Amino acid sequence: MSHDFTETIFGDEETPDRGQPTRRREVHSRGRRPRRRGRRLVALLLALGLIGGAAYGAWTVLGPGVSGLFDDEPTDVDFAGPGEGEARVVIQQGDTGETIATTLRNAGVTKTRTAYLDAVAADPTTAAGIQPGTYVMLKGMRGVDAFTFLADPENRSAKRVTIREGLWKKEVFAALSKATGVKEADYEKAAKNASAIGLPKAAKGNVEGWLFPASYEFDDRTTAQDQLEQMVALTVKALEDTGVAEEDWEETLTIASIVEGEVSGDADRGKVARVVLNRLEGGPPSYGLLQMDSTVHYLAQQRGKAGTSDSQRASDSPYNTYKVQGLPPGPIGNPGQASIEAAANPTPGDWVFFVTVDPSTGETKFATTSAEHDRNVREFQQWCSDNPGQC
Repeated sequence: MSHDFTETIFGDEETPDRGQPTRRREVHSRGRRPRRRGRRLVALLLALGLIGGAAYGAWTVLGPGVSGLFDDEPTDVDFAGPGEGEARVVIQQGDTGETIATTLRNAGVTKTRTAYLDAVAADPTTAAGIQPGTYVMLKGMRGVDAFTFLADPENRSAKRVTIREGLWKKEVFAALSKATGVKEADYEKAAKNASAIGLPKAAKGNVEGWLFPASYEFDDRTTAQDQLEQMVALTVKALEDTGVAEEDWEETLTIASIVEGEVSGDADRGKVARVVLNRLEGGPPSYGLLQMDSTVHYLAQQRGKAGTSDSQRASDSPYNTYKVQGLPPGPIGNPGQASIEAAANPTPGDWVFFVTVDPSTGETKFATTSAEHDRNVREFQQWCSDNPGQC
């Protein structure tokens, strides 16, 4: 006799009565249950695949952004200190505590970001005062020691130098050299490479007038070329911010440099710029002659005295505006923002004369007629008489 293959499954865990057949249910091998199990298995695999794919996609998108926040950091978050060796750390303008913490850890100064951030949390006011710059630090420092080091601005390795308005390029090179230790000859050489320092074509290869007066911080890795490049870039920015068209850059700087060389107070800059333009347009005293002492001082490369000598005014140099009409060939110094703005936007007026009647205070008087100007000149001559050796 043939039978279907069956699987016996016992029901409740009770001992069947003797003599009674054991209760059972037969599940045929071709029944529905096996197919239901297969479907559940497929569904489970699909679900796991979807979850895994979603997780992979999320990590692909979000992982790079959050990895810096959840870096695996050792349980021991701090070095024992005090540290050794050398690591150069650059703090940029606008760096946050989080950014600085990452910079320090990546440079090997601190063991973890946490080591530094704990110190920041303990003293947020001091942390807010950390200044941008380059710091030469030890590797393997305690977080609190690194924080204390950065909090002291004297630990910045950058050299600070202030270039005042009106200096000639040779004076700028000397000031830079004194502050940074870079040789003056290196600046002179760098100045000749116009393209490398970003000197506009309008300058015709002459850096005079394009070295913007300001305070700079240069570390010992900043070359002469890099320094001059920064200064030229700031002059270009000043011209653009003032609204000067590129074709007028050189002329504006030339007028601005004369303004810088002739005045000592902001109030007179716009007036001096107007006198220069009025004379260029044919006004007196000699129709086209600027007759500016500052251009003659530049020609002689001498400072310290008001006025000029007869021999200096007799020179045939194009910088001698007592003899040669029009503007000099280029700037006669490096003007600052105020003089650039005055040259670009001179004060309205008919003045064609001016004279500094008291060089010790910078008091300057302007005139529209020769008679008025002559009176002002006599006042200046009296000052010279009262101050021998100053004129």
